[in-house]
Amino acid sequence: MFPIRDHNPSERTPYVTYALMAINIAVFISYWGILNNPVEVSRFFLSWALTPYLVSDGEMIHTLVTSMFLHGGAVHLAGNMLFLWIFGDNMEDELGHIGYLAFYMTCGIGAGVAQVLADAASPVPMVGASGAIAGVMGGYLLLFPKAKVDILLVFIIFFKIFPVRAWVMLCLWFALQLLSGAAVNTEAGGVAYWAHAGGFIIGLMLIVPFWIRQGGTDFWRKTEGRPPHPEARYRFSPSSIPKVRKRR
Repeated sequence: MFPIRDHNPSERTPYVTYALMAINIAVFISYWGILNNPVEVSRFFLSWALTPYLVSDGEMIHTLVTSMFLHGGAVHLAGNMLFLWIFGDNMEDELGHIGYLAFYMTCGIGAGVAQVLADAASPVPMVGASGAIAGVMGGYLLLFPKAKVDILLVFIIFFKIFPVRAWVMLCLWFALQLLSGAAVNTEAGGVAYWAHAGGFIIGLMLIVPFWIRQGGTDFWRKTEGRPPHPEARYRFSPSSIPKVRKRR
């Protein structure tokens, strides 16, 4: 189950969101050619990915930033950019371009710190924009809990797209990060669940003062818990596959 779009695209052009997506894609393309070379990619990630045991020793501090723009593969990159595209534009609309950029970077760095604190001795490099994007999702949850998000549900060969409230999808996603983080052996590598959970909490906390300045619960009443502009309506085109009648 994952989101494919929301029903409230921003009214202003989200330049920062687009720029962040472009930078992530450009950086990935720059080292894409070495991904099939284990020696080269290990050397590259050692220099630029976040390795918890090094950062906890006070080394390679710059990787708290550089790791946010690295990805382990095309699918990893595509998934993160989809989430950023869905949730980032409305947050940029509310915070402004500069405020949103500062918010995004703070969430990303905080997510890296959370992963280091959760597993300070880990030698496994961490890459990805997931922590920063999790912060965007945490802020989105507070500001727009009733926004509609279209979810693609895939179960073996069955799939269906249906809208849900943002708070449902985001709370389920956050709960999954907590449960997975508690269950997964980080020494084996894989997903940095604690970075996701940490980024989400940091994003939520950073947006609380902004939400209060906007009126708190009055902001929700005024906007009905959705981005404050007309909702987009999507129509699904009928299938072009002809129906075949069964023979009796």
